[in-house]
Amino acid sequence: MNKKIQLQDLGLKDYKATWEYQEELFKGVVDLKIKNRREETNLETPNYFLFVEHPHVYTLGKSGDLSNLLLSEKQLEAKGATFYKINRGGDITYHGPGQIVGYPILDLENFFTDIHKYLRFLEEAIILTLAEYGLDSGRSAGETGVWLGVGTPFARKICALGVRASRWVTMHGFALNVNVDLGYFDNIIPCGIRGKAVTSLNVELGVENVNESAVKEKILNHFSNLLGAEFQTN
Repeated sequence: MNKKIQLQDLGLKDYKATWEYQEELFKGVVDLKIKNRREETNLETPNYFLFVEHPHVYTLGKSGDLSNLLLSEKQLEAKGATFYKINRGGDITYHGPGQIVGYPILDLENFFTDIHKYLRFLEEAIILTLAEYGLDSGRSAGETGVWLGVGTPFARKICALGVRASRWVTMHGFALNVNVDLGYFDNIIPCGIRGKAVTSLNVELGVENVNESAVKEKILNHFSNLLGAEFQTN
């Protein structure tokens, strides 16, 4: 079992180009698993973790409702934003500058075969990261992602979650608002949940800018500890 994860930071990258790259890595892992089974070999399957920041884009999960996008095609264009219907779980969300997006492409058979445990680990890595900034965050019953003020009238989402898995191989992941222009969330019903606010780490801390490299480092530390994994860079 390969517990090493190849880390790649793609910087600012177009959503569609990143999605295609994810699909390429994902297919490579799945194809190797199929080959192992067919040829009765035991070749090690790789794991990847992509960090990326996207230009303004709205994405809708396979079970999502298009009516949760409140903009026409012309309005999207005017805002310099794009829109894609994609193959992850969940409803609609926004990605943009100042948001840390993580796409783990893992063969869970290298770790454990439990997709719900994997989702909880993703959330837990974010919860532990936010705790390092003095923020008490958690899960909201029946709603994905990581929230602040759970159970109060001031509940607000700080991290969205949506994954796809096939043959125990994952793709897509999480989006943590760090230094985000929250105005872009006004153009959607985030994750299809009405009446709940969205927030960003810099807003919660009352600062103009949070060091994103430091946030990434904390996320990786917690995620590797939870998985018992080791990150490697090429």
